[in-house]
Amino acid sequence: MPDENRTEELAIMGGTPSFEKILHVGRPNIGDSERLLERISGTLDRGWLTNNGPNVQEFERELSKLLGVEHCIATCNATVALEITIKATGLTGEVIVPSWTFIATAHALQWQGITPVFCDVDPVTHNLDPRRVEEMLTPRTTGIMGVHLWGRPCDIDALAYIARRHNIRLIFDAAHAFDCSYKGRMIGGFGDAEVFSFHATKYVNTFEGGAIATNDSELAARIRLMKNFGFEGYDEVSHIGTNGKMNEISAAMGLTSLESLEEFVNVNCRNYQQYREELDGLPGVRLLPYDETEMSNYQYVVLEIDAPATGLSRDELVQVLWAENVHARRYFYPGCHRMEPYRSYYPHAGQMLPVTEKLAERVLSLPTGMAVGGEQITTICSIIRTAVSRSYTIRRRLSEMSPLTTAATKIRTQP
Repeated sequence: MPDENRTEELAIMGGTPSFEKILHVGRPNIGDSERLLERISGTLDRGWLTNNGPNVQEFERELSKLLGVEHCIATCNATVALEITIKATGLTGEVIVPSWTFIATAHALQWQGITPVFCDVDPVTHNLDPRRVEEMLTPRTTGIMGVHLWGRPCDIDALAYIARRHNIRLIFDAAHAFDCSYKGRMIGGFGDAEVFSFHATKYVNTFEGGAIATNDSELAARIRLMKNFGFEGYDEVSHIGTNGKMNEISAAMGLTSLESLEEFVNVNCRNYQQYREELDGLPGVRLLPYDETEMSNYQYVVLEIDAPATGLSRDELVQVLWAENVHARRYFYPGCHRMEPYRSYYPHAGQMLPVTEKLAERVLSLPTGMAVGGEQITTICSIIRTAVSRSYTIRRRLSEMSPLTTAATKIRTQP
């Protein structure tokens, strides 16, 4: 294991990688595989594989109960859930969104001919800055889409106030925020609707899947029509729609995941606390905190790397970690506004997004979840401490690497 006095043991310096197998950010949690197989077997015996089967119905009931909402509609994935929610709430024209998010947030709007207006985020929370939202409003603005990044809620009250005052819609991309709370209330019942992701990389997963939560019965009814081609009866189509249904096997995985929910959260919390303790006091390395007075899933371990203080840039530290088979991620590099088609549409957007631009160069996410244990975390933290303490030597080594090797490393570290 590297330590602060043994820089030569780092793999980037020619040593042996600390881990034989790659440690990923977001490796799937499985839960009780025997229980999952029982559910799958039951599904096959019934011969009811999709079209609102008993697993999906039970999964929706359990989600509604856990989130404390009246309606929860399961979908095939969260991107389709966002698209349906956008359509069902009648959004048009322009919608204010953060650029500091996964690209699906922006694509779900652009796909439907709606202009995503990129707004800067708060440097502490990484969520939409309500003061900047006010500045971005135009006569064409029909809604705000907040993102509860890292499971840490937006300033919901401030965004709701803006939406009410300007009579526009408010929806939330809650892909990170399942089983999290805001002022004692579970995320899911805020705004017009909130969308969750149950992708395989999320701590609760359905292989692929999503869900839309709302307390608006009329909106929920419309969403249910839209996720099933608009079918109201056996052969009656009453609304435009698409195929957004969750299948029974995915729902079986979701139910199995929910049964292990407490264990998943406890492991995430334990991992987060160990990272916090072992990286405490390290110059230039800030671990984003969770509000421990609220419910949280602790799904992400996120660092901000201040290069002048550490002596290494975030990208240089990524190269060090990847050499050790620790596949840390540069979420959400480089920001939606610097991806196509948005960088062509809005080539100067970065001038309005100084915080986003800064975060894109600083943020690093580390492995956690059921696949990561205490010894592995200790090793990862030791690698980071060693790299920071010997930053000059490592930077010199990186500068000496051949252009081909450096290019290959940069390609490998793309998120």
